Amino acid sequence: MTQGRPAQKDAYHLILEAIDSGIYKPGDRLVESELAERFGVSRTPIREALQRLETQSLLERDGRSMIVASLDHNQMAELYQVRRELEGLAARLAARHATAEEIAVLRDMVVADDKLVGNPQALSRANRRFHEQIHLASHNRYLVQQLDLVHRTMALMATTSLAAEGRGEIAQNEHKGIVEAIAARNEDAAEKALKDHISIAFMTRLKLDADSRERR
Repeated sequence: MTQGRPAQKDAYHLILEAIDSGIYKPGDRLVESELAERFGVSRTPIREALQRLETQSLLERDGRSMIVASLDHNQMAELYQVRRELEGLAARLAARHATAEEIAVLRDMVVADDKLVGNPQALSRANRRFHEQIHLASHNRYLVQQLDLVHRTMALMATTSLAAEGRGEIAQNEHKGIVEAIAARNEDAAEKALKDHISIAFMTRLKLDADSRERR
């Protein structure tokens, strides 16, 4: 039996990953011809992908061009509010439905991620994997879909809150508390721990933004 080749990623996911990984940052202009050359695809799927990303508010028009969107203060506050509620629900459902294996994976992630404290970018990527694992452990496909869009939109923030001094270690301790509440099947505690975690991340980001404005 011959083994099939892995499916190639489409233009939408290629552009999305480039934004997510920081190759394209808020305010960067996306040109169809350049994207087609970079990803080795024709301009038609690139154009369709750009339109799809625009409908998701990840891109915005600047004249006839598309640029990577940026979030103002109100948009950021709205995003964190939605994220806090959805993440809290994911933690509650994970406490109810997570398998023993899923809980073991979460615990392993926390231990591994402790080694990344001091490297904000690497810790940010690990942080996303950790949260995605909780989403999956909720065993609710519709919630996972909504949280995926929320986390994609988080890429429109130029910096990570984990870059704040001391935030990495504190966030890791918060992760430990979330996992232990899930492992104990304590739905109320899991939901509260994750909601508090998101609230603290938001406050940290607000402080970073305030410091940035002061330095201008």
